[in-house]
Amino acid sequence: MHLEKLSLTNFKNYEDARYVFGQQVNVIVGPNGSGKTNLLDAVYFLSLSKSAFQAQDALSILHDADYFIIDGIFEEHDTRNAHPGRTHPGRTHPGRVQITISLQRGQRKVLMADKKPYERISEHIGRFPVVLVAPNDTDLVREHSEDRRHFFDGVLSQLDPNYLRDYLMYQQVLKQRNSLLKLFAEPDRQVDNDLLDTYDEPLLALGQKIYERRKQFIEEFLPSFRIHYAFLSDEREEVTIVYESEVSNPDFASDFRHFRRRDTVLQRTTMGIHKDDYSFMIGGSNGQPPVPLKKFGSQGQQKTFVIALKLAQFDQLQTGKGIKPILLLDDIFDKLDDRRIGKLIQQMDEGAFGQLFITDARPERTRELLTNVKADVRFFEVGTS
Repeated sequence: MHLEKLSLTNFKNYEDARYVFGQQVNVIVGPNGSGKTNLLDAVYFLSLSKSAFQAQDALSILHDADYFIIDGIFEEHDTRNAHPGRTHPGRTHPGRVQITISLQRGQRKVLMADKKPYERISEHIGRFPVVLVAPNDTDLVREHSEDRRHFFDGVLSQLDPNYLRDYLMYQQVLKQRNSLLKLFAEPDRQVDNDLLDTYDEPLLALGQKIYERRKQFIEEFLPSFRIHYAFLSDEREEVTIVYESEVSNPDFASDFRHFRRRDTVLQRTTMGIHKDDYSFMIGGSNGQPPVPLKKFGSQGQQKTFVIALKLAQFDQLQTGKGIKPILLLDDIFDKLDDRRIGKLIQQMDEGAFGQLFITDARPERTRELLTNVKADVRFFEVGTS
């Protein structure tokens, strides 16, 4: 699977652009601020129906324009077994498929395959798997639990349509329950416990299913992650990921109902899988327990950790989908030392990846780094007239 052609209209800083990409390594070069990352984001958007960097779709419309269109042609291999129980409006046999995403200001986003709209945008997720490695990835280590949940939920959503369905349903019920709690906080309003029960039961059931799937996934994810970290770090230290959830407590359901009064006072649901976290740990050899990467890991160790996360994500998607995901490497040569860059290039040269997109503000550096890579390397210059 690879992206053959890409057309952009009023997307971010691209008023009108057309590209034909190679099946292997595509290098996007140009000065800072020229739109290199925006081009990667267009590929990401086309694959996952959303931006990697903007929470609101409308922020991706070119300034002073009323709409954007992203149109691409994917060379798609046999997808008949890629999504059990799911049908697509596009082709379900080997061949080329056209994916189009458009958004008019003030209207709903439209997503089409071969000019036929999806019934639900969620049907598209995972059809064209993609992995993005970006400079701000170390936020996964430094920032809040929400960022880490978002990362792992994103991987699972591409892998497992049933997980995505349960996750979206949980978010919908959670939103409705929180709205109800806010309503009960108004003056002269009484708490309707029977009504809350109608939300609590599905929330608990869905939460249990999501917890079990997340737990299973981490167990499957860890071996690949540790292999990549060991390769990138020359096996200098051990690492692990600890999945933490209140739902693991056998008494969680009774505790959840017990704290209903607290939820009413705070006007939000204070317990559940939306509070889960993933602890990133390092060290732990010679009988010593591992320590939090956030507090004790160096910048180099944190960068290595998140790159290993993304490479393990690549492995999981490749295994689960039967195809190599598109790999987007945004400005990583500026952020890594020579040893880690060399390790990544070694993997490129060994054919570990499928289609790659790399951005760099210094084309001469990238040309030198990729001189001996056996893959077909194509350069695209942006931001010049």
